[in-house]
Amino acid sequence: MTGPSEGGVRYAYGLSIPQTVEDVVDPGRLAVIIYDMQVGIVRQIPDSARIVENCVRIRDMAREKGFRVFYTRHMSMPVAAAGVSQLRTAMEWQRKDDPNEVQAAFPQGSAQYQLVPELAPGANEVVFDKIAMSAFVGTPLDIVLRDLGIDSFAIAGIALEVGIEPTVRHATDLGYLPVMVTDACGAGHPEAAERAYATLAFAGGSRTTDTAALLDLMKRTS
Repeated sequence: MTGPSEGGVRYAYGLSIPQTVEDVVDPGRLAVIIYDMQVGIVRQIPDSARIVENCVRIRDMAREKGFRVFYTRHMSMPVAAAGVSQLRTAMEWQRKDDPNEVQAAFPQGSAQYQLVPELAPGANEVVFDKIAMSAFVGTPLDIVLRDLGIDSFAIAGIALEVGIEPTVRHATDLGYLPVMVTDACGAGHPEAAERAYATLAFAGGSRTTDTAALLDLMKRTS
């Protein structure tokens, strides 16, 4: 049984089902997630200055309009405390055959582990540390968003093909409508990033927009 629709929203069985980015850009239902904008990661991306600038623009508009802002930060376990998966991943990323030769790339508290200064969190903003690629694995993010009644988020940061894609895929399984801000998502490998966007588009359940369009929608909120 279906009812009348308004804008992109569809109604059925007592539920309102958002379809478009415009449907979810409201401080009561959408958060902003700034993904892994750390010193040691940002410097690896060729167009990092543009990504930082767009993340700052989105973050500043979110603050002005009352959208909640959350940050993620990748943390490396000390190698002696790392497990099998952590060591295997480190070996692959650092191109080492011997696990005794790997180093912790982003040890907690190190200079490269810190968020870039332009994206320092405000007093009412939270940083979630993680050791996995999905921002929902091993962090309170899902609990926090659900407790706020938030069912969607705009995500920006680095890197699209490594961490943002698995975060978005995980989010759709959890029932969120994730929105990737394409010109605020950096990538180390453009071809891999294009494959990630194509895979997510094929799978469905997520949306894309750009910074200008998102800012325009955020400005309209009261």
